Amino acid sequence: MAYFEIEGGHSLKGEIIPQGAKNEALQVICAVLLTTEPVIIRNIPEIRDVLKLIELLQKLGVKVDRMARGDYRFQANEVDLEFLNGAEFKKMGAALRGSIMIVGPLLARFGKGYIPSPGGDKIGRRRLDTHFEGFIQLGAKFEYQAESQFYMVSGKPLKGCSMLLDEASVTGTANIVMAASLAEGKTEIYNAACEPYLQQLCLMLNFMGANIQGIGSNKLIIEGVKQLNGCEHRCLPDMIEIGSFIGMAAITQSEITLKNCRVDMLGIIPKTFQRLGIKLEIKGDDIFIPAQKNYEIDTFIDGSILTISDQIWPGFTPDLISIALVTATQARGTVLIHQKMFESRLFFVDNLIDMGAQIILCDPHRATVIGLDKRTQLKGITMSSPDIRAGVALLIAAMSAKGKSTIKNIEQIDRGYERIEERLNALGAKITRFE
Repeated sequence: MAYFEIEGGHSLKGEIIPQGAKNEALQVICAVLLTTEPVIIRNIPEIRDVLKLIELLQKLGVKVDRMARGDYRFQANEVDLEFLNGAEFKKMGAALRGSIMIVGPLLARFGKGYIPSPGGDKIGRRRLDTHFEGFIQLGAKFEYQAESQFYMVSGKPLKGCSMLLDEASVTGTANIVMAASLAEGKTEIYNAACEPYLQQLCLMLNFMGANIQGIGSNKLIIEGVKQLNGCEHRCLPDMIEIGSFIGMAAITQSEITLKNCRVDMLGIIPKTFQRLGIKLEIKGDDIFIPAQKNYEIDTFIDGSILTISDQIWPGFTPDLISIALVTATQARGTVLIHQKMFESRLFFVDNLIDMGAQIILCDPHRATVIGLDKRTQLKGITMSSPDIRAGVALLIAAMSAKGKSTIKNIEQIDRGYERIEERLNALGAKITRFE
């Protein structure tokens, strides 16, 4: 098992380009199953979760050509559906949360889709009801084998319908949109997710010949078509990595320029970090964060304590809650962090408390952070990464801490961040990987 050793207390300086968006890549890569023609996708992050999904598609019979770093050509003209019945598929599918999004394309094109209960972060319940209720409304038959935890849907042709999703699930919306793109007639999806990554998927499908309207809103209208064509698509920069680097710059008193950020697609993220007191300057599509000795947390208009909570888009993404929390530990002031969606995501704060942070874990969903205002530096400790986002939050804390820290189980970090130590060391960090 690999681990990081981090020598803390070093300020960083320079430019860094965010990787391609993980959450978008997982969606658009699954969409290649909708056509027999070649699909080129650029700016794919070469991280553990994405590479596992690509390997899964290869096992399924999709031809994959790595054209350059981050650029891939896919062609799904010889899909082997028998692979879905084998033990290898059950093992590979269960190891990856993103594997759930192959079901919609397979159902739409071949009339059946299988998936074992998918893995991913252990951050609390992440139910799949929205996906399968949507497929059922499109006319599919659903079966769940409880003993093997295997989900199966079948039915062709799918029929367009109007549906109201019980939650604005990003992956659920993506799965249903892909299935509906080849269904007969019109499908209306209300309470649809509208995250930039879902917008990107819809735009890609339209380039492939789909007819999707309402992109960017919570009501999508899809006129089904008989077939989809190939296309070329480029993934957005990863908004989670951008937010992570903003918090990292502040807590390490670093001067960093984030290049090519697609600021127009970041929503409330920059403003949220500004409310934590972080100065940042948007220069075209770049974000400049100057070195700050101190940063002060804002309050609400009436003077009450600021609350940062996760929301469905265009609210603050839950994937940055861990980063906001660790950034606040060295701010001036107090903030209430409210993680609504996942009941286990805040449990990593025990490590921060051991490092000297002043945090009150109110319950599984809320933590009050009393900023140290840099009066007391965090101290290095040995810890373990419980999930992708908490892992990077702990890495950021270690970079700002006094002394040496060790982070175990960094395979979790590798699932979401590409060559993270190499890229940060180029800015002046002192991170060593041990295999």
